[in-house]
Amino acid sequence: MKMTKFTHACVRFEQGGHVLVLDPGTFSEVETALQDADAVLITHEHADHLDRPRVLAAMQEQLPLELFAPKTLADQLRAEAPDLSGRIHDVEPNTSFTVAGFGIQSFGGQHALIHPLIPMVANIGYLVEGRVYHPGDSFVVPNGLRPRTVLVPLHAPWSRAGEVIDFVIATGAERAYPIHDALLNETGLAMVEGHMTRFGKTYGTEFRHLDAGESVDL
Repeated sequence: MKMTKFTHACVRFEQGGHVLVLDPGTFSEVETALQDADAVLITHEHADHLDRPRVLAAMQEQLPLELFAPKTLADQLRAEAPDLSGRIHDVEPNTSFTVAGFGIQSFGGQHALIHPLIPMVANIGYLVEGRVYHPGDSFVVPNGLRPRTVLVPLHAPWSRAGEVIDFVIATGAERAYPIHDALLNETGLAMVEGHMTRFGKTYGTEFRHLDAGESVDL
C-alpha cells in the first residue's frame, strides 16, 4: 500500500488500483490529493481537515467519489449539497467497514479539548487496512490492537509536546510519520521531530519525517 503525505493532515492511500484520501483541508493540495480518488474519509469538520468548497466540487466532477464523515458533519454536508446526499455517509465510532477495497476501523468520537469556551465537535480516528492509524484531532489510542504505523499530530492549539510524545509511546507502533504540522516553522518542526525521533527510539517506534508530496510503501 502506497501512502502519500500532503500538507498538514491530508494523506492519500493507493492500493490495487483504488485511491482513498483522508482529511483534505484548506492547508492541503486538495485537487492533487483527490485526483482519481474513489473515496474520502473526514475525521472532523474543522477547515484544516475539510475544505468544503473544493471537496464538494471534486465530488460533483468525479463520479462516483464518496465521502465518509462523523454523522453531525455528514448531515451538514448533505444539507449543503443535497444532490450529493447519496454519496455522503455517516461514520460512528467503533465500527468496521470497507471503502473502495480498503478495510477501515473507526475509533474515538470526540475532538480534543481546545478551551472550555470553544464548542467540542465530533472526531473519528481511522485505522486503514489494519495497519495505519490517523487519529484526526485527538490522542485516542485504538483499543484492542497495536497499529504498525501511526500518523502523529505534531502541533495543534489543543496539544502539548508531552502529550504528543505520550501518544506515540501509547500506540506502540513500529513506525510513525508526521501530520498536522503546517503551523510549525523550520525551527519548531526540527524541535518536535527531534523529540519524536529520540523518544520513539527509546520505546521501539521509528519516526521518519515526510515532506509534502513524499510517498512511502507500507
